[in-house]
Amino acid sequence: MQNFVFENPTKILFGKGSIAKIGSEVKRLGNRVLMVYGMGSVRTSGVYEQVLNSLKESGVDIVELPGVKSNPLLSKAKEGIELARSKKVDVVLAVGGGSVIDTAKTIAAGARADHDPWEFFVYTKLVKEALPVLVVLTLSASASEMNAAAVITKDETCQKFSVRSPLIQPKTSILDPEVLFTLTPSYTAYSAVDIITHMLEGYFTNSETGESPLQDRMIYAFMRTLMEATEKSLANPKDYDARANFMWSGTLAFNGLTTAGMGVVGFPVHMIEHSLSALYDIAHGAGLSIMLPGWMAWSAKKNPARFARLAREFFGVAETDDAKAAAAGIAKLKGWFGSIKSPVSLKEGGIPEGDIEKIADNAVELARTWKLKDYTKEVIVDVLNHCR
Repeated sequence: MQNFVFENPTKILFGKGSIAKIGSEVKRLGNRVLMVYGMGSVRTSGVYEQVLNSLKESGVDIVELPGVKSNPLLSKAKEGIELARSKKVDVVLAVGGGSVIDTAKTIAAGARADHDPWEFFVYTKLVKEALPVLVVLTLSASASEMNAAAVITKDETCQKFSVRSPLIQPKTSILDPEVLFTLTPSYTAYSAVDIITHMLEGYFTNSETGESPLQDRMIYAFMRTLMEATEKSLANPKDYDARANFMWSGTLAFNGLTTAGMGVVGFPVHMIEHSLSALYDIAHGAGLSIMLPGWMAWSAKKNPARFARLAREFFGVAETDDAKAAAAGIAKLKGWFGSIKSPVSLKEGGIPEGDIEKIADNAVELARTWKLKDYTKEVIVDVLNHCR
């Protein structure tokens, strides 16, 4: 295990009825809040009314920014930045999932900057200050509620890039599992895939060369709990314990805990998937269920041992040959994705196989930005060919 620093300053309020506490949490940080939310599901689910009532009871002035879409756009964040400045808000509150939270984070940083916020995402400018961000979580997938990252798509160029700064990490996040009761089966599945991919990219790409039994077994436990919770949630959407385990697993999967001590970690699956969701507006989790098994199959050809380990220790594969064990484990994961009705090929995702070159051209720009030097256009094409 390598040296590391683990610090996670986000306060979590978890459980039934916890949304009622958001007003007092906002009030600790300011008197006027920009409430950012999506395309209307927070209203139909009743979350909007709960949040609004709590804010009003705490005497907070409310400015609203509705209309954030999945695969959030920079143009919407810029609209929020102008609103935050003109209304002189003190706090940004995200009521939603990863797309809404990432938009709120971009607004929080951009409102205090004197340049185009896109410069944060191409790393030509650092976040030096930001408005405080708070969250009422309505979709568990990205773990943006407890980490310092944000992802946004630049409309004009279809580039889906990310920024990371401790200044945009949420101060408080409220997690009430009951809000997941109304989640559709497809988004329950896509969310599970996103959570699993976060953990497995750290598992496969880290630079730790020694044994890592604690981190590995932590990932196995989170994955097993999540997969069980997903199946129970699909069978009974109002199973509170299943939704609670799902929600907490998603948060812990990508808050620095599972990769602590594992050295440098890369995210090539997310890197290539960002092009799928930017170019075709496919749900992020659906894109990941296409990319992850394909990337694993491509990567296992070079070094099957780590993939064989997952197959044996998690999926119970008995095969002694590493290459065959790795292939069996990948097939089991792919099969599980299929069982929850998440697409596992470009064709199933409605993405033209003839567009592979186009996708690679888009992805290689992010590979350069993320310094994934081994991922040339030719390599990305090869990975995508494993996703047909």
